[in-house]
Amino acid sequence: MIKHSILLLSALLTASYQTLAQSPGMPGTFAPPGGTEQQNWVIVEQHAVGGAASVGGTVVPLQEITFTAQMPGNVQMIAGSEGDFFKAGTTLAAMDESALRAKRQAAIAQIHNAEAAVRNAGVQWHRELEDPSPKQGNMWSQMMPMQMPFMGNDNNSVHRGATLHNYTTQMEQARGQVATAQAGLHEIDAKLQDTQSIAPFDGYITEKFVNPGDTVQPGQPLLSFANMHQLQIQTDVPTRLSAELQLGYMTQVRLDDPSQTIVRARVAQVFPMADPTRHTVRVKFDLEPGSPAKAGMYGEVLVPQSGEQQSTLPVIPVSAVIYRGGLPMVYVLDTQSQPRLHLLRLGEQYGDTVTVLTGLQGGERVLANP
Repeated sequence: MIKHSILLLSALLTASYQTLAQSPGMPGTFAPPGGTEQQNWVIVEQHAVGGAASVGGTVVPLQEITFTAQMPGNVQMIAGSEGDFFKAGTTLAAMDESALRAKRQAAIAQIHNAEAAVRNAGVQWHRELEDPSPKQGNMWSQMMPMQMPFMGNDNNSVHRGATLHNYTTQMEQARGQVATAQAGLHEIDAKLQDTQSIAPFDGYITEKFVNPGDTVQPGQPLLSFANMHQLQIQTDVPTRLSAELQLGYMTQVRLDDPSQTIVRARVAQVFPMADPTRHTVRVKFDLEPGSPAKAGMYGEVLVPQSGEQQSTLPVIPVSAVIYRGGLPMVYVLDTQSQPRLHLLRLGEQYGDTVTVLTGLQGGERVLANP
């Protein structure tokens, strides 16, 4: 009796397992709630679409700068961390400038010494000019004033002219030393300015590469700073489509956020040369103010195309699209009439319908209202 009960229970469990395995709600079939019979399934049709093609791009700040070290030394100060906001004119990073300050004091001392030499040479020159009496160096004319009267005056004149020329040369040399010392001071002042990284515009620190106390070399990056209030989307447009883009042209951008937000954008810059390898032209679009875009976000730009370039694409109801992890998907019945999720890449939206760039070919049955 017990043996028959065990066999009966085993048969019931086996039958139940087979029934569950054939259910469209089992893992792997991705069945929508309510079952396939109770849902509105529509056939995917293909329509001729034109006027725009979808091109992927990346959101970037309009203004972005990376500060680098201009000289070897130690980092004295970093204003903040990633995400901190600073106004234009704020010192974002500073290097240790004690050695440059000492060199500046030495340069100032050299200027003072050279200026003193200029003044001394000027005094000597004026004294010689105003007091033409014979000097100790002209002893020959003093010893024989009567024997060679015709030579005395000439010798004094020659000696006086040579002395004046000597003092003039000393003044010119001293002035040159002043100019050299002043140039050295200006060079040191320029290096002192290079020890500080000043924010050229209002923005945020986007990346910090060093910390206070680190030793850096010339050219080593310190931090990146960007204006996050003005964003652009940068795309590489195929050359066959780039001719339609002109400065000021308005279009739409679909952002890769959970809501797949569509915002307006204006052509801001079209690069003059195409990439010889990829045969694309880089184009930047200004996003409208207040858009939920963030730097680094992916977006799709609708680029105009001529009538000859229009194509036929699958079109599905907007209500059929669901999002899982921010990615557009749709329920599709497979050959065994089992619903499965398909990942899509969407194109342009026309009223209640949207084109499908990849993920469907046309003729499939999709769930219209999951």
